[in-house]
Formats: sequence, structure tokens, C-alpha cells
Amino acid sequence: MSLLEIKSFISNITPFDCLSNSELEEVCSHLDIVYFKNNIEVLTPHKQAEFLYFVIKGVVQEKNEDEVISVYAENEFFDPFTLIRNEIKHTYVTVQESICYMLPKEIFLKYMYQNEEIESYFFSSISEKLNNSINNEKSKEMLSFAIAKVEDAFIQKPIYISHDETIHNTVIKLIDNKVESMLIEGSDGEVGIVTDSDLVKKAMYNRVDLDSPVSSIATFGLESVNAADFLFNAQLVMSKKKLKRLLVKRDDDIIGTLDIVSLNSYFASHTHSTSSLLDNAVSLEELKEASERFIKTIRTLYEKGVKVRYISKLISQLNEKLFEKLFDLTASDELKANSCLVIMGSEGRSEQILRTDQDNALILRDSCEISKEKIMEYTQTFTDNLVDFGYPLCDGNIMVSNPYWVKTYSEFKDEVYTWITKPSEEGFMNLAIFYDAISVAGDNKLLAEIKDYVFHICNNATTFYPFFARPILSFETPLSMFSDFVVDKNKHKDELDLKKGGIFPIVHGVRSLSIENQISETSTFERLKELHNLGVIDEEFKNELTETFNYLLALRLKFRLEKIDAHEKLDNYINPSKLSILEKDLLKDSLKIVNKFKKFINNHFKLSMIS
Repeated sequence: MSLLEIKSFISNITPFDCLSNSELEEVCSHLDIVYFKNNIEVLTPHKQAEFLYFVIKGVVQEKNEDEVISVYAENEFFDPFTLIRNEIKHTYVTVQESICYMLPKEIFLKYMYQNEEIESYFFSSISEKLNNSINNEKSKEMLSFAIAKVEDAFIQKPIYISHDETIHNTVIKLIDNKVESMLIEGSDGEVGIVTDSDLVKKAMYNRVDLDSPVSSIATFGLESVNAADFLFNAQLVMSKKKLKRLLVKRDDDIIGTLDIVSLNSYFASHTHSTSSLLDNAVSLEELKEASERFIKTIRTLYEKGVKVRYISKLISQLNEKLFEKLFDLTASDELKANSCLVIMGSEGRSEQILRTDQDNALILRDSCEISKEKIMEYTQTFTDNLVDFGYPLCDGNIMVSNPYWVKTYSEFKDEVYTWITKPSEEGFMNLAIFYDAISVAGDNKLLAEIKDYVFHICNNATTFYPFFARPILSFETPLSMFSDFVVDKNKHKDELDLKKGGIFPIVHGVRSLSIENQISETSTFERLKELHNLGVIDEEFKNELTETFNYLLALRLKFRLEKIDAHEKLDNYINPSKLSILEKDLLKDSLKIVNKFKKFINNHFKLSMIS
């Protein structure tokens, strides 16, 4: 290509269209061209990244082990973050013969850091990137669909029933297993299928005797697809033959069925598979299998650049579904009808992305006649199951296995009254945890009415709010007057506690303002929106706190994922020396916002006037 053609190519790629003509010429003069055969690893983990690659022709996949994280095609580039972080985390492999431009790392970093528009692009939210380049993202989604495999979508595990089973018993098994179809073992060894629509259209409509064999309404001669085949091919088969389901095979073994809903849902959400596993779990083993996918889902979303507040919202929905499902599978009908299972603290706020502990309680109806002994026997089993699923025990014993957190409606109201009217450090902590609670199973009115009671008692305790808010000043912000990080010199040498220094002051300050203004939202992000709507904080301050909180959570997640990889215990410490220059600057700016907020809370509640 001529220099003019190269300049035209690069200048049409966001954000390099922000380069001035002289900058563009400088960048283009350092480009080299490289050819890769199909199935060649361009970048591999734990090596030094040396170039930014622009795809001229071909397709490159970004993979984490066997999972496809992203796809890069013509007029796209990869991977700026390996250059910024100076670390390759994933494998980049060609899936077609590919031709790329290579831009040396030092040239890329030079122009990124001296051009504000380019720098902000690489550190903007995923939503902003989508707004800037929605057409590019849409084509990328289509490309992802074209190379996704059948096994990447949700595949319903095979559930078999004999060909001579009655239609009536088949209906019962469909309902008990919470599925829409079952496979039929034919008398000649052929496999068929019966679906819920067969029962309506073939059995009910034609008034077939429900004691007839299910094979009379089943469909045989099923089409199949290989698990390693492309989803695109599966869709073509379904479309051409007007099918709603395909058998999925690995080698010659049937591993399940793929339906049209799962196929179409795959690209609506990469978490569809995990969510479907939870929905369809009928045993503790299947529930555990679904829960084990959470970290993989979190890592995928994080590596894609999704903002932590959106990751936390999604994962909290999966967590709530898991808790509800566990309660539904293990609790007696009597207990389900006479209680409300709640999750509290960071889980209730949707901010516990990775499992650090359990925070849950059980509210019982006053009329519940189940003995406390039987209830505690069940709650201990509930806690043990969560531990088995990977949810660690709470150090503060704030769990349903602790009788203190299993009380009747009236007993919880009595506790609330004590927490508010008889101030103590433990009481305020318990109230803070409980105020963040959400209902996940049972009668949610029990929790809602107790929260209304919280607001009622707080309004009549005029000195409550300053004492409740005071813990925001318990920890120093780890930033010196010269804007240097203040790190630990002992056990956590050269590290700082991100929770105590930044996350907790925002969480508890926002919580204190929210309880004062009777805000029922539990998420810190949603509480900030409500506080702005009520005129407590202005829009600029709300945005500063929102972005600061999101960044602090993202940093904590980054270091926690690294600790998982290193098989280390999760905590809230990070090492600032491991951050890039830009990350350090952002952390310093964030901690300055934290200090600004602490001053705001101090003045709002007049904390300097209480001892």
C-alpha cells in the first residue's frame, strides 16, 4: 500500500481518527505488515507485548483457555490493553489467514498519552465506546455469531423416558424436571423426542387417551448437530427444515438438545448459559455446577471492559437466583410459606462480585409453628450447602446458622428498636447490614414492613443520624498531603486497604444519607441517583462519586482476580506500585473525591460536634 492508502486505512479506525495529519504520518511511518497462516498464535499469555495489530484482512480470536472472549476482523485492532498493562493475559489466534499492520508499542503509548481523546477512549466505559462506534460493534456481534460453537450455547442435558411410558406420567416428569422436552428411548433403539407442544397439539387436541404410550405422540428421525460445529450452521439447519430443536452429539454420544430459544438468546447475553443452568437445576449437584461458572462469567465481563457496576448487577441477579433456588429445593413447604430469606450487606447492595463471605438472615412469621430446633437444623444445612458452593463463612457470623439472625417478625422489630434507640457500635453495624437487605425467597412483605419500621423509629430518634454516620471517619484516606500513597509497613507491606480507605466511606456515607431520606434502594449507585433526585447532592458530585466508586470496585476486582489465579486468600489490599501511571493518577483522583465526600458528610451531620 502507498502511504496515502495506509493513512486512509488508519484514519478510518476509531480513535485514531483523532490524530492530527502530522501525528498520523508519524504513526504510519512506523507500521510494518505481517502475514499469519490460519490457526497461528499471535500473542500468548505471560509474554511481553511489543506491537498493536491492525487487521487488514482475516479474523483473530481472543481466547481464555477454550472460551472465546472477543473477535477482531478487518478494520479492527488488538490488543491495546496488553501494551498498557505490559502483560498478555489471553491467547490471540488466527481463525483465517490474516494480514495485519504492526505498530510498535512505544509509538502507540506515545501518542495515546499525548492525545487526550485517544487516552480517554481506551479508558472510557464500554457504553461510551458503543455510542462512539455502534456500527462497528454490531458487525462484531455478527462475526462473533458466525464463529461461535454449538457447545457455547445452553444445551439441555438429555432426560430419557421409555417409549411405553404413559402420556400422563410423561407430563408429570416434564413438570417435575422443569423442562419442555424429553427424549424417548424407542423400542428399536432409535431416539425420539416429546415436547410440551406435542402434548397440547397431538394429545389434548386429538383427545388421545392419557394412558396411551408416549411414543404415539413422539417424533422420531431427529436431526443432530455436533457440539463443535458452528452455531451458524445449527441455525441454518433449523431454519431450512423448520425445526425448533436439534440433538447435540459429541462423537457418537448424545449430550443434550439445542433449542431455538437458547440459540437466539446466546448473543443477547453471554451469561444465558449460567442463568439457564440455575433455572433448570433440580438438584444440589446441578445448582453447584451452575454456581461454579460465576467466576468465569465475571472474568469474561471484566476483561471485555464492562463497568463493574454492571457486572455486579448481573452477578447479584445470578446470586439471588441461586439463593432462591437453594431455598426452594431444600426448605419445607411450611417454612417457605412462613418466612422470608434475605441477603444483606454487600450482597444486598449488589456489590459482592466475588464471594468473600455470607451475609443472610431468615425472618419468620409470628404465627410460624415450626420449632426453633427444626428451623436451626435446616439453616445449618443451608449454610453448609453455600460453603460447598464456594460461599465462605462470615467472620462476623452474620448467617442463618446463627440464631441471632433467625427471628420472628416481631423479634426483628424489637432488635431494630434496640439498634436505633440504644446506640452501640455493634447495634449500628447490625442496622447498617440489615438496612442493605433484600428479599430473595419467601414473603418479601415481612422485610418491607420491618424496613418501614426502621424509617419510623429513626425519625423519632433525633440524635441517631450523626452517630450512625460517624464511622465514615474511622479510617484515614491513604493519600498524603503531597498526593503520595500511604501504604502499610508491616503485614501488608507496600499495600493499601482499598475498602477502608475508599470504598467504605462512600458506601456508609451514602447509606447514612439514604436512611435519613428514607430511600428504599439498596445499591450504592441507585442510592446516589435518588439522593441527587431529592436535591441532597448536585449532579456533578453524584457523577464524581459514581465514577469514583466504580473505579475503586474495578481496582479491587482486578487484584482479587489475580489473587484467585495465585490461589491466595481474597482481601481488600492492593499494591499501588503494580498500577500503570494512568491507573495511579486515577486512584489519586478517586481518593481526593473520597476526602471531599467525607468533608461533606462531616458538615452535613455536624460530626465534629459529637464525641
